[in-house]
Amino acid sequence: METVLIQLTNKKAIGLLHEMEALNLIKVLDETIPENLSFSEKFAGKLPSAVADDLQNYVTASRKEWSD
Repeated sequence: METVLIQLTNKKAIGLLHEMEALNLIKVLDETIPENLSFSEKFAGKLPSAVADDLQNYVTASRKEWSD
């Protein structure tokens, strides 16, 4: 089984998805993303810690170069 995240661009699409679910072609997982989350809350934990640390070190060094 493969899980795919989609964004509906038309309200009629949810009906089609539920029809496909009734035919046992797919399973609809209801996971909505609240609209009032800040950018940092929405993407918290998306990068592995090591990658995030390397990126933060790079940004800090780049900023220091510009301020010197």
